Amino acid sequence: MRTRHHLAGVATLAASLWLAGCHSGPPPLYDWGPYQAGLYEQFKGTGNGPEARIGPLEDHLRATQGSGRQVPPGYLAHLGYLHLLAGHNDQAARYWDMEKQAFPESRVFMDFLLKNLHRQEKQP
Repeated sequence: MRTRHHLAGVATLAASLWLAGCHSGPPPLYDWGPYQAGLYEQFKGTGNGPEARIGPLEDHLRATQGSGRQVPPGYLAHLGYLHLLAGHNDQAARYWDMEKQAFPESRVFMDFLLKNLHRQEKQP
């Protein structure tokens, strides 16, 4: 009888340790903040215009940079796109430059966007 209680206690302890291990681990690599929800709303067609989406993303970017965390790939590029939609071409170019600095694998696409942006600015 005593062995049975001992085994039940050991099993409970093992299960507790296993569950505790499931919740621990390295912190997330990126801080997504409002990015995913805003993107979902945009593609669903229920979100506000670009001006309304820029503010929360920029606020989150400042908070993330201040804490030493990193935004995910595409975050800065999307911010640039929102600025482009809002007619802020200089800001669009700035964020696309930031994206290619933070994520060098995006360089080819960001350079393509920048080239097209500059080409459009030169057209009458």
